[in-house]
Amino acid sequence: MQRRNVAEMLITAISLAVAAVPEGLPAIVTMVLALSVSRMVKVNTIVKRLPSVETLGCVSVVCSDKTGTLTQNRMTVTKCYTDGKICEPKRLNRRKDRYFLEGYALCNDASIRGERIGDPTELALLDMAAGFEIQRERLEESFPRTQEIAFDSERKMMTTLHRGEKENVSYTKGSPDEILERSAFLLEGGGRIPMTPEKRREIDQVIHAFTGEALRVLALGMRNPASGLKENGLTFIGFVGMADPIRPEAEDAVQEFYRAGVKTVMITGDRIDTAFAIAKELHIASEENECISGEELMEMTDEMLAEKIKKVRVFAHVSPEHKVRIVAACKKNGEITAMTGDGVNDAPSLKAADVGIAMGKAGTDVAKNAADIVLTDDNFATIAKAIAQGRCIYENIRKSVIFLLSSNFGEIITMLVSVACGFAAPLKSSHILWINLITDSLPALALGVDEEENKSYMDRPPRGKDESLFAGGGLNCTCFYGALIALISMVAFLQLPVGILLRAGNQITPAAIRTLLVDTELLNRCQTYAFTVLGMSQLFHAIGMRDVETSLFRMNHLENRLMIAAFVIGMGLQLLVTEVPYFVVLFGTCRLTLLEWVKLLVLASMPLFAHELLVFGSCLGEKENRENRKEATGQAVSSGGRWS
Repeated sequence: MQRRNVAEMLITAISLAVAAVPEGLPAIVTMVLALSVSRMVKVNTIVKRLPSVETLGCVSVVCSDKTGTLTQNRMTVTKCYTDGKICEPKRLNRRKDRYFLEGYALCNDASIRGERIGDPTELALLDMAAGFEIQRERLEESFPRTQEIAFDSERKMMTTLHRGEKENVSYTKGSPDEILERSAFLLEGGGRIPMTPEKRREIDQVIHAFTGEALRVLALGMRNPASGLKENGLTFIGFVGMADPIRPEAEDAVQEFYRAGVKTVMITGDRIDTAFAIAKELHIASEENECISGEELMEMTDEMLAEKIKKVRVFAHVSPEHKVRIVAACKKNGEITAMTGDGVNDAPSLKAADVGIAMGKAGTDVAKNAADIVLTDDNFATIAKAIAQGRCIYENIRKSVIFLLSSNFGEIITMLVSVACGFAAPLKSSHILWINLITDSLPALALGVDEEENKSYMDRPPRGKDESLFAGGGLNCTCFYGALIALISMVAFLQLPVGILLRAGNQITPAAIRTLLVDTELLNRCQTYAFTVLGMSQLFHAIGMRDVETSLFRMNHLENRLMIAAFVIGMGLQLLVTEVPYFVVLFGTCRLTLLEWVKLLVLASMPLFAHELLVFGSCLGEKENRENRKEATGQAVSSGGRWS
């Protein structure tokens, strides 16, 4: 109907199609995720699967092992119970407590000769024995190990058989409950006496006292003489209480998770008393009804567990197999779950979790291969840093997407409005492609790698797993800035013809403007105006998109040097196509005067002015809300006074 040139309109349509689709978006997102891997390394986190970086941002439950993650995994024997007495390790007697000291040294796979090798729990036992000049390797020369049953998470015990000068002897160490249950005799007063119910209750009370002090308890039994590897009919020798100091930064990390709306769940193989004592110290749990044992878990159906887990913060005396059920219960409640693990048996739970987290130091290769990320320092606080980075990275991707879509939306609206009014196209196809080149690359990438170190992402709840990129005002932001960019571009395009009509005293109508735009020279200058404003406004828009909630004057622009470079390069390229003769001819633009540049710069900076106005309005709204809440609180207090 407008009788436009078909070939020209076809080229313009193709250019618009290119503008409508942010073809740089997949590359930008991939580059942002790839660059984020190096940022995660700085917080001692190795990312094995790129999508897990984004998933970290919406984690709502962190299920963490206790030993080595929440604690330092530096075991020290602080208390002993043997011969019916509680004492410190240094109060033991080498001759009188021979079986106690030698048993813990022989039923042991660690070594402290030269380099310290082995599990921290077993190393602590060897340190205790070393205080009495007992060394495992030397002791095994007199009592060589002939057979063994390795520790098993199901049995929670380890047994070794040794050949003596006259007869064989076997030692079994492990969970105090298991050892006590399998003991038929008790070593007391230098002799073996039957294990009576009264003695069991007495020993159990001491065990409870140890675990109530957050000590890890490991018991020891023996068979002498031993005819083979048997784990029943044992003689109960005693047990040790080991302290594992809490990581100083773990408590702060738990509090940070609380502020961030992330629940912390502690999982341990220790007794429920020990687990609760440590959980209480870390402020993970405050009441005993927030703890359940592996035995209780076994009796629950999946539906019962899913309901119970809403209030549970500690799982004690559990095995790695239980972790899979814990993850499933969390996911059934709609939680995004992160699970830590280090052993071979932890692999299924790491796979089942939304984010599997393996330990870099203590973790097995199987656990590391099954996990999504690996902590190089085995530290719980590192998980908090990783989640903060995950939230920051997601927010950066979101900013890049909204920036690209709002900028492209502005280009499309500009062209559609002009065509609908019957005007000549405000942009040539080369202009559209050029603008996409300078805005879909560096500025979008600069937004994607923004760090914003002063902005806390852990003071807000995690986003929902199905939350859209446009949630939280994202769609409004896209439409508003797209419309604003289109508006100022059209103002720039119509500035000259409207000025001519005003000076001539003629009525401003679409028909009058169309008549003036027939002039090729005037049309070229109008297109140059629109081209320049559209390109520069998107560069200004990128600066504001760094943080839509913070004033431009409160941002630390030196935090993102790539954004500064992108802005300068973009402006330089825009200057190139209007001032260098070769490019002026190539793009069909016009050279601009200094006054024209100033006017167009002011017009192009409108997205930043709009950004400041929106931030100012938001601050006023928050201030008014605070005053209203304060007033409501005052009225409530006053009302309470009258009724009291």
